[in-house]
Amino acid sequence: MNIARILATKGEKVITIRPEQSVREAVALLSAHNIGALVVVNQAHTPVGIISERDIVREAARNENVSSQAVSRIMTRDILTGMPQDDLRSVANTMTEKRIRHLPVLEGGKLVGIVSIGDVVKAQRDQYQGEIDTLQAQILADDD
Repeated sequence: MNIARILATKGEKVITIRPEQSVREAVALLSAHNIGALVVVNQAHTPVGIISERDIVREAARNENVSSQAVSRIMTRDILTGMPQDDLRSVANTMTEKRIRHLPVLEGGKLVGIVSIGDVVKAQRDQYQGEIDTLQAQILADDD
């Protein structure tokens, strides 16, 4: 199973923000879409960073005026990205080891989706459940 399969179900819509927009605008987007991270894109819609709830909370602990800052001041600049053909086991391992919860997906340099660790876990769970169901059906058929 790969990332493309998740995106086929989830869709390719990615909520983005520009680096010059305020953290207040980022919070509004996160809340409105009930998501945990935004991909930060430049004018060409190329990812230049990511900003998550955790980034905002960490900065708020240091600076009570965080909401008026530009997203570019607190975003994570060195982002890991995936490709649609990436294997989910590999993606899950990378996300766990690097302690990231959101992975922007690029194809040909273009942003085509985002997957969360929750998306990956759910896809793996569904795959395992399908395998269990198949094995149970085989066992029941052998009993007949």
